[in-house]
Amino acid sequence: MRWRTILLQYCILLVTCLLTALQAVPIDIDKTKVQNIHPVESAKIEPPDTGLYYDEYLKQVIDVLETDQHFREKLQKADVEEIKSGRLSKELDFVSHHVRTKLDELKRQEVGRLRILIKAKSDAFQDIGMDHQALLKQFDHLNHLNPDKFESTDLDMLIKAATSDLEDYDKTRHEEFKKYEMMKEHERREYLKTLNEEKRKEEESKFEEMKKKHENHPKVNHPGSKDQLKEVWEETDGLDPDDFDPKTFFKLHDVNSDGFLDEQELEALFTKELEKVYDPKNEEDDMIEMEEERLRMREHVMSEVDTNKDRLVTLEEFLRATEKKEFLEPDSWEMGSPSVAQAGAQWHDHSSLQP
Repeated sequence: MRWRTILLQYCILLVTCLLTALQAVPIDIDKTKVQNIHPVESAKIEPPDTGLYYDEYLKQVIDVLETDQHFREKLQKADVEEIKSGRLSKELDFVSHHVRTKLDELKRQEVGRLRILIKAKSDAFQDIGMDHQALLKQFDHLNHLNPDKFESTDLDMLIKAATSDLEDYDKTRHEEFKKYEMMKEHERREYLKTLNEEKRKEEESKFEEMKKKHENHPKVNHPGSKDQLKEVWEETDGLDPDDFDPKTFFKLHDVNSDGFLDEQELEALFTKELEKVYDPKNEEDDMIEMEEERLRMREHVMSEVDTNKDRLVTLEEFLRATEKKEFLEPDSWEMGSPSVAQAGAQWHDHSSLQP
Protein backbone atom coordinates (compact mmCIF):
# COMPACT_ATOMS: atom_id res chain seq x y z
CA MET A 1 0.00 0.00 0.00
CA ARG A 2 1.34 3.40 -1.01
CA TRP A 3 0.70 5.30 2.23
CA ARG A 4 2.41 2.63 4.31
CA THR A 5 5.33 2.48 1.90
CA ILE A 6 5.78 6.26 2.06
CA LEU A 7 5.70 6.38 5.86
CA LEU A 8 8.07 3.46 6.24
CA GLN A 9 10.33 5.00 3.59
CA TYR A 10 10.99 7.96 5.87
CA CYS A 11 11.84 5.47 8.60
CA ILE A 12 14.24 3.52 6.39
CA LEU A 13 16.38 6.63 5.81
CA LEU A 14 18.04 6.35 9.20
CA VAL A 15 19.63 3.00 8.42
CA THR A 16 20.51 3.27 4.78
CA CYS A 17 24.15 3.68 5.75
CA LEU A 18 23.99 0.22 7.34
CA LEU A 19 22.41 -1.39 4.30
CA THR A 20 24.40 0.03 1.41
CA ALA A 21 26.10 -3.28 0.72
CA LEU A 22 22.72 -4.78 -0.12
CA GLN A 23 22.39 -5.82 -3.76
CA ALA A 24 19.63 -7.46 -5.74
CA VAL A 25 20.25 -11.21 -5.86
CA PRO A 26 21.76 -12.26 -9.21
CA ILE A 27 19.22 -14.36 -11.07
CA ASP A 28 19.87 -17.09 -13.59
CA ILE A 29 17.35 -16.20 -16.30
CA ASP A 30 16.12 -17.66 -19.55
CA LYS A 31 16.77 -14.67 -21.80
CA THR A 32 13.96 -15.67 -24.12
CA LYS A 33 11.55 -14.82 -21.29
CA VAL A 34 13.26 -11.64 -20.17
CA GLN A 35 10.05 -9.57 -20.29
CA ASN A 36 8.40 -11.53 -17.47
CA ILE A 37 11.02 -11.25 -14.77
CA HIS A 38 10.07 -10.98 -11.10
CA PRO A 39 12.47 -10.80 -8.14
CA VAL A 40 13.06 -14.13 -6.50
CA GLU A 41 11.33 -14.71 -3.17
CA SER A 42 14.61 -14.93 -1.29
CA ALA A 43 15.46 -11.38 -2.37
CA LYS A 44 12.58 -9.85 -0.43
CA ILE A 45 13.54 -7.96 2.69
CA GLU A 46 11.80 -6.92 5.85
CA PRO A 47 11.63 -3.23 6.78
CA PRO A 48 14.74 -2.56 8.89
CA ASP A 49 14.86 -1.00 12.32
CA THR A 50 14.68 2.74 11.74
CA GLY A 51 16.90 3.64 14.66
CA LEU A 52 14.18 5.84 16.13
CA TYR A 53 13.60 5.36 19.84
CA TYR A 54 9.91 4.80 19.02
CA ASP A 55 10.57 2.46 16.09
CA GLU A 56 8.63 -0.52 17.43
CA TYR A 57 5.67 1.64 18.42
CA LEU A 58 5.58 3.24 14.98
CA LYS A 59 5.54 -0.08 13.14
CA GLN A 60 2.97 -1.62 15.49
CA VAL A 61 0.59 1.32 14.94
CA ILE A 62 0.96 0.96 11.17
CA ASP A 63 0.30 -2.78 11.35
CA VAL A 64 -2.87 -2.29 13.41
CA LEU A 65 -4.20 0.48 11.15
CA GLU A 66 -3.72 -1.74 8.12
CA THR A 67 -6.19 -4.24 9.55
CA ASP A 68 -9.03 -1.70 9.30
CA GLN A 69 -10.71 -1.84 5.89
CA HIS A 70 -12.11 1.70 6.04
CA PHE A 71 -8.79 3.25 6.98
CA ARG A 72 -6.97 1.20 4.37
CA GLU A 73 -9.34 2.24 1.58
CA LYS A 74 -9.27 5.94 2.52
CA LEU A 75 -5.50 6.11 2.57
CA GLN A 76 -4.77 3.88 -0.40
CA LYS A 77 -4.75 6.83 -2.80
CA ALA A 78 -3.38 9.40 -0.38
CA ASP A 79 -0.51 11.54 -1.67
CA VAL A 80 2.63 12.20 0.29
CA GLU A 81 1.66 15.72 1.35
CA GLU A 82 -1.60 14.51 2.88
CA ILE A 83 0.29 11.91 4.86
CA LYS A 84 3.11 14.22 5.95
CA SER A 85 0.76 17.05 6.95
CA GLY A 86 -1.33 14.75 9.13
CA ARG A 87 -4.62 15.84 7.52
CA LEU A 88 -5.61 12.24 7.03
CA SER A 89 -5.18 11.46 10.70
CA LYS A 90 -8.83 12.45 11.19
CA GLU A 91 -9.79 9.24 9.39
CA LEU A 92 -8.88 7.53 12.64
CA ASP A 93 -12.27 8.63 13.98
CA PHE A 94 -13.94 6.13 11.65
CA VAL A 95 -11.95 2.99 12.38
CA SER A 96 -13.57 0.07 14.15
CA HIS A 97 -13.85 -0.16 17.93
CA HIS A 98 -11.64 -3.26 17.88
CA VAL A 99 -8.84 -1.33 16.15
CA ARG A 100 -9.18 1.62 18.51
CA THR A 101 -8.91 -0.73 21.46
CA LYS A 102 -5.68 -2.18 20.10
CA LEU A 103 -4.28 1.30 19.48
CA ASP A 104 -5.21 2.37 23.01
CA GLU A 105 -3.31 -0.60 24.39
CA LEU A 106 -0.27 0.20 22.23
CA LYS A 107 -0.23 3.76 23.50
CA ARG A 108 -0.49 2.68 27.14
CA GLN A 109 2.44 0.31 26.57
CA GLU A 110 4.49 3.06 24.93
CA VAL A 111 3.78 5.54 27.73
CA GLY A 112 4.73 2.86 30.25
CA ARG A 113 7.98 2.20 28.38
CA LEU A 114 8.84 5.91 28.35
CA ARG A 115 8.16 6.19 32.06
CA ILE A 116 10.52 3.29 32.69
CA LEU A 117 13.20 5.06 30.65
CA ILE A 118 12.66 8.25 32.63
CA LYS A 119 12.88 6.39 35.93
CA ALA A 120 16.04 4.59 34.85
CA LYS A 121 17.61 7.90 33.94
CA SER A 122 16.58 9.52 37.20
CA ASP A 123 17.89 6.55 39.20
CA ALA A 124 21.19 6.73 37.35
CA PHE A 125 21.61 10.35 38.39
CA GLN A 126 19.98 9.77 41.79
CA ASP A 127 17.48 12.51 41.05
CA ILE A 128 14.69 12.39 43.64
CA GLY A 129 11.26 13.92 43.15
CA MET A 130 11.32 14.01 39.35
CA ASP A 131 7.99 14.87 37.68
CA HIS A 132 7.50 12.00 35.22
CA GLN A 133 4.41 13.57 33.66
CA ALA A 134 6.28 16.79 32.91
CA LEU A 135 9.18 14.86 31.46
CA LEU A 136 6.85 13.04 29.06
CA LYS A 137 6.51 16.37 27.23
CA GLN A 138 9.96 15.81 25.73
CA PHE A 139 8.57 12.95 23.64
CA ASP A 140 6.72 14.47 20.71
CA HIS A 141 5.49 11.31 19.00
CA LEU A 142 2.41 10.98 21.22
CA ASN A 143 -0.03 13.11 23.20
CA HIS A 144 1.19 12.82 26.79
CA LEU A 145 -1.92 14.57 28.18
CA ASN A 146 -4.01 11.48 27.48
CA PRO A 147 -1.84 8.44 28.26
CA ASP A 148 -4.68 5.92 27.94
CA LYS A 149 -6.37 6.71 24.61
CA PHE A 150 -4.98 6.71 21.08
CA GLU A 151 -6.58 9.66 19.28
CA SER A 152 -6.26 11.28 15.86
CA THR A 153 -3.82 13.69 17.53
CA ASP A 154 -1.56 10.77 18.32
CA LEU A 155 -1.46 9.59 14.72
CA ASP A 156 -0.82 13.14 13.55
CA MET A 157 2.02 13.57 16.05
CA LEU A 158 3.51 10.18 15.22
CA ILE A 159 3.66 10.89 11.49
CA LYS A 160 5.01 14.41 11.95
CA ALA A 161 7.64 13.26 14.45
CA ALA A 162 8.86 10.51 12.12
CA THR A 163 9.05 12.77 9.06
CA SER A 164 10.69 15.57 11.02
CA ASP A 165 13.27 13.24 12.55
CA LEU A 166 14.14 11.59 9.26
CA GLU A 167 13.85 14.20 6.51
CA ASP A 168 17.04 15.95 7.67
CA TYR A 169 18.98 12.72 8.01
CA ASP A 170 20.91 13.08 4.74
CA LYS A 171 21.94 16.60 5.73
CA THR A 172 23.14 15.29 9.06
CA ARG A 173 25.14 12.55 7.33
CA HIS A 174 26.84 15.13 5.11
CA GLU A 175 27.71 17.30 8.11
CA GLU A 176 29.09 14.36 10.08
CA PHE A 177 31.18 13.31 7.10
CA LYS A 178 32.54 16.82 6.70
CA LYS A 179 33.62 16.80 10.35
CA TYR A 180 35.20 13.38 9.84
CA GLU A 181 37.24 14.62 6.86
CA MET A 182 38.35 17.73 8.70
CA MET A 183 39.41 15.74 11.74
CA LYS A 184 41.27 13.23 9.59
CA GLU A 185 43.20 16.04 7.92
CA HIS A 186 43.83 17.69 11.28
CA GLU A 187 45.25 14.48 12.75
CA ARG A 188 47.46 13.97 9.70
CA ARG A 189 48.94 17.43 9.98
CA GLU A 190 49.42 17.15 13.72
CA TYR A 191 51.27 13.89 13.19
CA LEU A 192 53.57 15.56 10.65
CA LYS A 193 54.53 18.14 13.26
CA THR A 194 55.98 15.38 15.43
CA LEU A 195 58.41 14.26 12.70
CA ASN A 196 61.78 15.58 11.72
CA GLU A 197 62.18 17.13 8.29
CA GLU A 198 63.34 13.95 6.57
CA LYS A 199 60.54 11.80 7.95
CA ARG A 200 58.00 14.51 7.20
CA LYS A 201 59.04 14.60 3.57
CA GLU A 202 58.74 10.82 3.39
CA GLU A 203 55.21 10.94 4.83
CA GLU A 204 54.15 13.74 2.50
CA SER A 205 55.52 11.81 -0.47
CA LYS A 206 53.68 8.67 0.64
CA PHE A 207 50.47 10.68 1.08
CA GLU A 208 50.69 12.11 -2.45
CA GLU A 209 51.46 8.68 -3.86
CA MET A 210 48.39 7.20 -2.16
CA LYS A 211 46.22 10.03 -3.50
CA LYS A 212 47.39 9.37 -7.06
CA LYS A 213 46.88 5.64 -6.63
CA HIS A 214 43.33 6.20 -5.38
CA GLU A 215 42.54 8.54 -8.26
CA ASN A 216 43.84 6.03 -10.82
CA HIS A 217 40.69 3.99 -11.34
CA PRO A 218 38.48 2.88 -14.25
CA LYS A 219 35.92 5.29 -15.64
CA VAL A 220 32.88 5.69 -13.41
CA ASN A 221 29.56 5.78 -15.22
CA HIS A 222 27.18 8.63 -14.50
CA PRO A 223 24.73 7.36 -11.83
CA GLY A 224 21.33 6.57 -13.32
CA SER A 225 22.57 6.67 -16.92
CA LYS A 226 21.93 3.92 -19.44
CA ASP A 227 25.57 2.85 -19.34
CA GLN A 228 25.50 2.57 -15.57
CA LEU A 229 22.26 0.58 -15.46
CA LYS A 230 23.37 -1.69 -18.32
CA GLU A 231 26.49 -2.54 -16.36
CA VAL A 232 24.35 -3.63 -13.41
CA TRP A 233 22.10 -5.54 -15.81
CA GLU A 234 25.07 -7.42 -17.23
CA GLU A 235 27.38 -7.92 -14.24
CA THR A 236 24.95 -8.17 -11.32
CA ASP A 237 21.86 -9.60 -12.99
CA GLY A 238 23.78 -11.80 -15.42
CA LEU A 239 21.81 -10.68 -18.48
CA ASP A 240 22.81 -9.96 -22.05
CA PRO A 241 23.46 -6.19 -22.41
CA ASP A 242 21.83 -6.28 -25.85
CA ASP A 243 18.56 -7.31 -24.17
CA PHE A 244 18.53 -4.37 -21.74
CA ASP A 245 14.96 -3.32 -21.02
CA PRO A 246 14.16 -0.51 -18.51
CA LYS A 247 10.82 -1.97 -17.45
CA THR A 248 12.36 -5.35 -16.73
CA PHE A 249 15.27 -3.68 -14.93
CA PHE A 250 12.83 -1.84 -12.66
CA LYS A 251 11.02 -5.07 -11.77
CA LEU A 252 14.29 -6.83 -11.04
CA HIS A 253 15.49 -4.19 -8.63
CA ASP A 254 12.17 -3.52 -6.93
CA VAL A 255 13.42 -6.07 -4.43
CA ASN A 256 10.38 -6.00 -2.13
CA SER A 257 7.92 -5.91 -5.07
CA ASP A 258 6.02 -2.88 -3.74
CA GLY A 259 5.94 -1.07 -7.10
CA PHE A 260 8.61 1.51 -6.16
CA LEU A 261 12.36 1.88 -6.12
CA ASP A 262 13.07 3.28 -2.68
CA GLU A 263 16.32 4.92 -1.63
CA GLN A 264 17.74 1.70 -0.26
CA GLU A 265 17.10 -0.12 -3.54
CA LEU A 266 18.60 2.77 -5.51
CA GLU A 267 21.77 2.85 -3.43
CA ALA A 268 22.30 -0.85 -4.10
CA LEU A 269 22.55 -0.06 -7.81
CA PHE A 270 25.73 1.98 -7.34
CA THR A 271 27.84 -0.76 -5.77
CA LYS A 272 29.51 -1.73 -9.05
CA GLU A 273 30.58 1.85 -9.72
CA LEU A 274 31.90 2.32 -6.20
CA GLU A 275 33.89 -0.91 -6.37
CA LYS A 276 35.86 0.61 -9.26
CA VAL A 277 37.21 3.25 -6.88
CA TYR A 278 37.12 1.78 -3.38
CA ASP A 279 38.62 -1.47 -2.14
CA PRO A 280 38.65 -2.19 1.61
CA LYS A 281 41.99 -3.97 1.13
CA ASN A 282 43.68 -0.81 -0.13
CA GLU A 283 45.19 1.58 2.39
CA GLU A 284 44.47 4.55 0.13
CA ASP A 285 40.73 3.85 -0.11
CA ASP A 286 38.56 5.25 2.69
CA MET A 287 35.33 3.26 3.00
CA ILE A 288 33.65 6.09 4.90
CA GLU A 289 34.25 8.27 1.87
CA MET A 290 32.72 5.51 -0.26
CA GLU A 291 29.45 5.68 1.69
CA GLU A 292 29.40 9.47 1.32
CA GLU A 293 29.82 8.99 -2.43
CA ARG A 294 26.99 6.44 -2.48
CA LEU A 295 24.73 8.95 -0.73
CA ARG A 296 25.76 11.64 -3.21
CA MET A 297 24.92 9.33 -6.15
CA ARG A 298 21.52 8.47 -4.71
CA GLU A 299 20.65 12.11 -4.06
CA HIS A 300 21.59 13.00 -7.62
CA VAL A 301 19.45 10.26 -9.18
CA MET A 302 16.51 11.09 -6.92
CA SER A 303 16.71 14.76 -7.90
CA GLU A 304 16.56 13.77 -11.58
CA VAL A 305 13.97 10.99 -11.44
CA ASP A 306 11.70 11.51 -8.42
CA THR A 307 9.48 14.19 -9.97
CA ASN A 308 6.87 14.32 -7.19
CA LYS A 309 9.57 14.37 -4.45
CA ASP A 310 8.05 11.60 -2.35
CA ARG A 311 11.41 9.79 -2.02
CA LEU A 312 10.09 6.87 -4.06
CA VAL A 313 10.59 6.19 -7.78
CA THR A 314 7.57 4.77 -9.58
CA LEU A 315 7.81 2.75 -12.78
CA GLU A 316 6.31 5.70 -14.65
CA GLU A 317 8.94 8.10 -13.28
CA PHE A 318 11.69 5.62 -14.06
CA LEU A 319 10.60 5.04 -17.65
CA ARG A 320 10.17 8.76 -18.23
CA ALA A 321 13.73 9.35 -17.05
CA THR A 322 15.09 6.77 -19.50
CA GLU A 323 13.69 8.84 -22.37
CA LYS A 324 15.74 11.92 -21.47
CA LYS A 325 18.91 12.92 -23.26
CA GLU A 326 20.77 12.85 -19.95
CA PHE A 327 20.03 9.11 -19.70
CA LEU A 328 21.55 8.35 -23.11
CA GLU A 329 24.28 11.02 -23.24
CA PRO A 330 25.17 11.90 -19.64
CA ASP A 331 27.85 14.30 -18.49
CA SER A 332 30.98 12.83 -16.96
CA TRP A 333 30.78 12.00 -13.26
CA GLU A 334 33.48 13.23 -10.91
CA MET A 335 34.07 11.07 -7.88
CA GLY A 336 34.52 12.76 -4.54
CA SER A 337 31.90 15.00 -3.03
CA PRO A 338 32.66 18.71 -2.49
CA SER A 339 33.02 18.08 1.23
CA VAL A 340 35.96 15.75 0.55
CA ALA A 341 37.75 18.28 -1.61
CA GLN A 342 37.06 21.16 0.76
CA ALA A 343 37.92 19.41 4.01
CA GLY A 344 41.59 20.36 3.91
CA ALA A 345 40.80 23.98 3.03
CA GLN A 346 38.18 24.21 5.77
CA TRP A 347 40.60 22.74 8.30
CA HIS A 348 43.22 25.23 7.22
CA ASP A 349 40.79 28.16 7.51
CA HIS A 350 39.67 26.96 10.92
CA SER A 351 43.16 26.34 12.25
CA SER A 352 44.43 29.70 10.97
CA LEU A 353 41.95 31.44 13.26
CA GLN A 354 43.28 29.72 16.35
CA PRO A 355 45.54 31.79 18.64
